[in-house]
Amino acid sequence: MMIDTHCHLEKNDYQDLTKIIKNMGNNLMIVSTASLDDLEEVINLCEKYPNIYGTIGIHPEFADTYTEKHLKNIEKYLTHPKVVGIGEIGLDYHYTKENKDKQKELFIKQIHLANKYYKTIVIHTRDAIEDTYNILSQEKAKDIKCNLHCYSGSLEMAQRFIKLNATFGIGGVLTFKNEKKLKEIVKTLDLKYFLLETDSPYLTPEPFRGKQNEPQNIKYVAEKIAELKQININEVYKTTTNNALAQFDIKYPL
Repeated sequence: MMIDTHCHLEKNDYQDLTKIIKNMGNNLMIVSTASLDDLEEVINLCEKYPNIYGTIGIHPEFADTYTEKHLKNIEKYLTHPKVVGIGEIGLDYHYTKENKDKQKELFIKQIHLANKYYKTIVIHTRDAIEDTYNILSQEKAKDIKCNLHCYSGSLEMAQRFIKLNATFGIGGVLTFKNEKKLKEIVKTLDLKYFLLETDSPYLTPEPFRGKQNEPQNIKYVAEKIAELKQININEVYKTTTNNALAQFDIKYPL
């Protein structure tokens, strides 16, 4: 079994979403909210498909436009049996740093929800790794787990995050020819710290880079990890699946 621990399956992104989901067979998907308006869509997918779980949250790009009502809607579903995390949430200074305080405020509010409902935190961090680490270390309850989605930080930062109960989402970027930093991290760290993800419909791995991504492409990420670590791909599937089930407290018969 393989688990795509981070994908976006909004119906507007795919011509035939049913086919995309069917392509994964009995393998698991964890679908994340991507906008302020797709919460119900994620919940509906969780309820319709036994192999789909969800993480819900408000992305930092909406720090200027979210309302308290949006946060209350998130909280309303945190007791749903198939909602396994809060995310993706975090900080993104890539396009603007002018609203840093608002982003931090939103991030902290959602960390507090994770603490309250004992949910894994799924983190988006871009050009903000130090602030992300500082806020997590200060605000996250000690026993709450977190996953750094599409990890792009340094090896040194990864080692610091591990002390915060963190795992790292590894996706299609690992297969890119010019990507060196992430490959070195995968070679160096123990496989127990990695989760497979696609971030579909984005970040399509080689050999399909430039085309629309989908969860079944997770196999190309697994193949690259196996190559870099010089291990059998079945070991990659087994370990990353167990990592994901533990990290998100998913009880699913294997």
